[in-house]
Amino acid sequence: MSITKVDGGYRVDIRPSGRNGKRYRRTFDTKTEATKYEKFILSQHHNKDWLDAPIDKRPLLELIERWFHFHGKNLKEGVNTRQKLQATCLLMGNPQSHQINTNFFLNYRARRLEKVCPNTVNLELKRLLGVYSVLIAAGDYIGEHPLKAVPMVKVPSREQAFLTKMQISHLLGLLTGDMLLVVKICLSTGARWSEAQNLTSSHVLADRINFIDTKNGKNRTVPITPSLREEIPNGNGRLFADCYNDFLIVLRASGIALPKGQASHVLRHTFASHFVMNGGNILTLQKILGHSSIQMTMRYAHLAPEHLQEATKLNPIAAL
Repeated sequence: MSITKVDGGYRVDIRPSGRNGKRYRRTFDTKTEATKYEKFILSQHHNKDWLDAPIDKRPLLELIERWFHFHGKNLKEGVNTRQKLQATCLLMGNPQSHQINTNFFLNYRARRLEKVCPNTVNLELKRLLGVYSVLIAAGDYIGEHPLKAVPMVKVPSREQAFLTKMQISHLLGLLTGDMLLVVKICLSTGARWSEAQNLTSSHVLADRINFIDTKNGKNRTVPITPSLREEIPNGNGRLFADCYNDFLIVLRASGIALPKGQASHVLRHTFASHFVMNGGNILTLQKILGHSSIQMTMRYAHLAPEHLQEATKLNPIAAL
């Protein structure tokens, strides 16, 4: 037996790996304690937690290809994401998997931040996190997630600009043809420019527009007014020509100042902002915009007429 009674208590004396393996010997006051210790040692041995995980010497590029095989090829932006992962990998020097850990990535990020903005390195980290998460779930990577402890770089909230009613009227007055109709659809439905410009006749019904295969891969339907429906042409196939670059030229010449990086997307922000300011429900807005989480839609909540009005009623001196 591995547990024997000795002077002063009960002794555990076992070699889980055989006579040439490590010896575990310890004395306890009671047999119950000795039995629990014996079971613990044996469970550790059978789980093989005492063995070091094999070193994964595969290059990161190979892991990216495995990620694409298991998951990436099923994503709408899978090919594009793989290309961005490959670019990041080359910037990192195509390390082997076992070289990647928190310290390795933080050093890479410190160098990278000298050339790019925090948002860029955060996106790089998110993609790499996704690679290891998929491989771990598929049983293709053994061990803990090597980057799970890496924090995102804190980025100040970016201003969400939107057009005022006067600016909307001014901009519409400068537009003609397909540009005008695409902008009206964006402002009326919260659609992205590409979603509106790529509409076909089958997507536009008598009182609504069906947006198919959107950015997140989901379809959504948004009602429209009869007057807007009358303006949208009927026909076969695609309704509008590519006019994005022409729109940018008109927008820049309009004199409307926008934050850096915001152009056609300001139309979507304008729809959402005016929707909330006019008393629209934030959950309804989430469905219209097709946001996957309410947190994305909550960016517009501060524009609601009643937002934080409780501060004037519930503060400690209001009842004095």
